[in-house]
Amino acid sequence: MILLGCEARGRARGSVLTLAQRGTPDKPPSVQTPSCYTGGALRGSCTAKPAETPTMGPPMSSPDAGQRFLELLTIMARLRGEGGCPWDREQTRDSLRPFLVEETYEVLDALDTGDAAHIREELGDLLFQVVFHAEIARERGEFSMTDLVEALIAKMTRRHPHVFGDRPVGSAAEALAQWEAIKDAESNGSPRSALAGVPRALPALHRAQRVQHKAARVGFDWPDATGALEKVREELGEVTEALHGSREEALREELGDLLFSVVNVARLASVDPEGALQAAVDRFGRRFATMEEAARGEGLDLAGLSLEELERLWVRAKSLERPA
Repeated sequence: MILLGCEARGRARGSVLTLAQRGTPDKPPSVQTPSCYTGGALRGSCTAKPAETPTMGPPMSSPDAGQRFLELLTIMARLRGEGGCPWDREQTRDSLRPFLVEETYEVLDALDTGDAAHIREELGDLLFQVVFHAEIARERGEFSMTDLVEALIAKMTRRHPHVFGDRPVGSAAEALAQWEAIKDAESNGSPRSALAGVPRALPALHRAQRVQHKAARVGFDWPDATGALEKVREELGEVTEALHGSREEALREELGDLLFSVVNVARLASVDPEGALQAAVDRFGRRFATMEEAARGEGLDLAGLSLEELERLWVRAKSLERPA
């Protein structure tokens, strides 16, 4: 879901485009391209057939995608321009941050469904956020969408010399090692930590997994999940001591160490810790809903039940999920 703040997305865009511009299901909309997205700004007409190059190979099979992307940029410029949408015009990088996060998670939810139409829609919403930020940068004179795409193409080409150059690799692991070596070389000689490149804004479980993975590349790792599990037992003992000692700061630190160690076990056992925890939350939700339904069936209110009665309903809910 993209939030524009103009009552509804359809009406917001309807206020921007004429009926002819909106088009029909069998006729795509015609959008007039503002000067900021024509000629030199895009470095050439997007309707011209891209030339084949020895480096990149043949052009894409659907050049219409380039035209549609140009129309998307045009719509974004119109929404932000004079007479555009008041909500879009007042947005800033900071105000858009929660929407960028929300759209990213909606893509992940769509991927879980496996529904192609849903995935397509949510990927489009996420792309719109990228376009939004690029338009803000263009308005500030920082960079254009052309600059953004050119830099991305250059980076992907540079970091895949086994595809676009003459440095072959024999496996995915070798390709990854080569990628990291190229990233190191791009730091212009400045020392680069082996743990660099992990965003602090990542969800903590995912961040822990990525940090551990990077540390493992230089050999700082447990030999297997069994060794990591022993560390979990050690950390659990330290959590127990901190809990009995009633030291809040120490308890928070030890609980963090315990969670970090559990992520290590999951990683070495080839289990995604984020996915595992999400599945556990889903199971809890299903079982709790079953408890509520059972309580209502008995004319009971969960809030008024004793712990023993709640445990009875919980065990029953769990048993209903187990295969026969």
